[in-house]
Formats: sequence, C-alpha cells, structure tokens
Amino acid sequence: MKTFYKNEILAGLQEELGLKNPMEVPKLEKIVINMGVGEATQNAKAMDGAIADLTIIGGQKPIIRKAKKSIAGFKLRENMPVGVKVTLRGDRMYEMFDRLLSTALPRIRDFRGLSPKSFDGRGNYSFGVTEQLIFAEIDYDQIDKIRGMDITIVTTATTDAEGRALLKRFGFPFREK
Repeated sequence: MKTFYKNEILAGLQEELGLKNPMEVPKLEKIVINMGVGEATQNAKAMDGAIADLTIIGGQKPIIRKAKKSIAGFKLRENMPVGVKVTLRGDRMYEMFDRLLSTALPRIRDFRGLSPKSFDGRGNYSFGVTEQLIFAEIDYDQIDKIRGMDITIVTTATTDAEGRALLKRFGFPFREK
C-alpha cells in the first residue's frame, strides 16, 4: 500500500488538487481503532476479551482508556477502565488499511459502501463496525462476546474534499448517493 501510494497516488493526487509541492499532497497519518467496553464497570474480566481481540486485529498491545469523570447514572467512577484503543502508524498502518479494504469491509453483512458524510471537517474519516468478526484473524470459536469498534483514519489533508480524494484513490468503498 505504501509503494502504491508513492508510485500511483502521489502524482495523480498532486495534479488533481493542483498542488505545486509534493509534500503538500495528503497522506495517511495514522489509524486509530477504539473499542468501548461499557460492561467493564461491573465485570473486570470483560476487558480481557476486548484486549485480546484488539491485539489480534491491530498487531500490537492496546492501551486501556479510563474514565475522566465519575457518572453516578452509569455506576462509573473516575479512573475506571471503560475501553481500549490502538494507534497504528507506519507499515502497520498501511498493512491494516490494506486488510480493511481487501478482506474486512467486504465481509460486513449487507455492505453497500461507507457513508461519504463521515468526515470531521479536517480530512479525517471515522466509521463504526458492529462486530469484530469481519476481520479474518478473529476466530469465531475464541471470542466471548461480539463487540463493535470505531475506526478513525487520520490524514494530513486540510479539508474533507482532499481527504475524500485521497481515500477514493486508495479504492475506499464510498456509498453512492
């Protein structure tokens, strides 16, 4: 994917966006995968399954996210673990992006493409996945519970149009209107 970006996408995107300097061309910066584990407030063991799943998916050990504030309605105290996240950069990021496009997204049930409106205004794209089973690395017999996750693709693009153009060049499956 990295060589594909350098050889195929870079020059075409520079021409399409009308940029003079090749360093101005948007590129992938990082991929952040976040998995909220709300049931960890009552059951401390619930976090172990999420950590195992995210380790297999991301290829590195995830960081445990803790609550910043206490919320009595959710029976949540400050510094209780509420989720896990992994940040992928460099070669792992490109490898994950390739797996996402080639195997994971096509395995989603009733998949018709991702919404083109999920950009954040700064060229970054976020979407949610309802189950971790779309990744081929996850063994169906080994999981304890079906969990969803949020995936954010952070780019160096400054606008949504630049980010959309970059992801389209990579072959990102956006839904047609």
